[in-house]
Amino acid sequence: MKAFAALIDRLIYTRSRNSKLALIADYLKHTSDPDRGWVIAALTESFDFPAVKSAMVRTLLATRVDEELFRLSRHFVGDTAETAALLWPEPNKLLPFRGRVGVGVAGQLEADGPTTSREGEGGLTVSQAVEALSSATRATAPAILASLLDRLDADGRYALLKLALGGMRVGVSARLAKQAFAQAFDVPVDDVEELWHAIPPPYAPLFAWGEGQAERPDLADVAFFRPFMLAHPLEDATVDLADYAAEWKWDGIRVQIVHGGGQTRIYSRGGEEISAAFPELVAAFDQDAVIDGELLVRGDAQGGEAASFNALQQRLGRKTVSKKMLAEYPAFVRVYDLLAVDGNDLRPLPWTERRRRLETFVPRLADSHFDLSQVIEAADFDDLAERRAGARDAAIEGVMLKRRDAPYVAGRRAGLWYKWKRDPLTADCVMMYAQRGNGRRASFYSDYTFGCWSDDGELLPVGKAYSGFTDEELKWLDKFVRDNTVGRFGPVREVEKSLVLEVAFDSIHASKRHKSGLAMRLPRNARNPRDKTAEEADRIATLQAMVT
Repeated sequence: MKAFAALIDRLIYTRSRNSKLALIADYLKHTSDPDRGWVIAALTESFDFPAVKSAMVRTLLATRVDEELFRLSRHFVGDTAETAALLWPEPNKLLPFRGRVGVGVAGQLEADGPTTSREGEGGLTVSQAVEALSSATRATAPAILASLLDRLDADGRYALLKLALGGMRVGVSARLAKQAFAQAFDVPVDDVEELWHAIPPPYAPLFAWGEGQAERPDLADVAFFRPFMLAHPLEDATVDLADYAAEWKWDGIRVQIVHGGGQTRIYSRGGEEISAAFPELVAAFDQDAVIDGELLVRGDAQGGEAASFNALQQRLGRKTVSKKMLAEYPAFVRVYDLLAVDGNDLRPLPWTERRRRLETFVPRLADSHFDLSQVIEAADFDDLAERRAGARDAAIEGVMLKRRDAPYVAGRRAGLWYKWKRDPLTADCVMMYAQRGNGRRASFYSDYTFGCWSDDGELLPVGKAYSGFTDEELKWLDKFVRDNTVGRFGPVREVEKSLVLEVAFDSIHASKRHKSGLAMRLPRNARNPRDKTAEEADRIATLQAMVT
């Protein structure tokens, strides 16, 4: 655990991407299995412990320290794991790590065998902690976690809690971790990308291949994930439509559907499997193929056009889906690309050839659950710009531009794909409530709830924003909140209704969950027009006219 704690500490204080790569690569090369596999999985949030949640940690801490002390400390520190690690009282005597953790409860772990990391004999290893926490239930988790915490110093406790709760926040993306693996063992990062999601943590076959101790794992009978091809923002550039094809950028979630080895799996853009939430799509996709597309929900149960992202949210993140949910929010996929079919990998082919094959392939799928993303027929770039500006369909987010001769390659490659999002909508809103942020913003009131006026003069909440501010603007807004607080509700401050924020958002939809009847999509601060009074802010009716 000491080596893991040291790695986290160095990653936190390292800004350079190359330095982070070197730190992780060094750790992977010099740490044994299975610790290194669990650590790389933790850094990329590739697993979790269902019985260990932040609320449980807070409850557990309340048995050791004063609750008010924790609350005040948590506000200052901004992170539950760090606060708990610092406040957890040191045991009177630290015993060598032998015997069992949590005697008499599930999740006992043996520690008498040889260690598998740098810790040395008697040290708590990452894999031992994972074994204990994996077997924990809601009833036994507090005792198991407490016993582990009692055997560690503050740095070790922090590492353990980050392992247990996730949310590392050390500036390591899944892509960077895979690149570090490739750098450590001098293997192609594209191979690492493919194998990564097909092999569960702690990735023993992946490390064996990387170290040259085994052949590359065979994925022939596995419905494995292929890394997505991504786009750069178009920004101020223009492109020649003779070289680029244009498609609508649909506002759902990007998915990949894979059928192989007798299985069908649905993956999100990050490689997370989400098949359980969309069983009707799994059942409908029985072709030996891999498709890339946008997951959407139909506007009505009779097969209407795509509904807004707000409707899709009702289906996301569910482990089981009721018949009522299937009927009210029927999902379908608008297919963008064909990556493989009938055992043939099409990714090296140019877009034009993949598109030709895609148009032939899509009719093989059930039209109730799949359709083809259409190419936009525009005379030139100016014509395309005009079409984009007029597109306010509930499910259109903008335009995609794809180079016609480009193969399908993982990640963002310059000059191949561009995304040209439509201009955001804006509204002048009044700040109503504020709450402290997390991490480095823990000392600032940086999360703002804002509202607009109803016809009878009531200020109703329409959204919440926590981005779009410069550091200087954040300091000014934090001071405004502190100087103009009129009420407190736990961690939330109610402020005097006098400050107008110009809020940008991608779209706005009807919502039964909010008193205003509206929900903004991706609200963020655009600017702070300090010359406007609260009475000049927009009306609910103005926002209702923007609903798509």
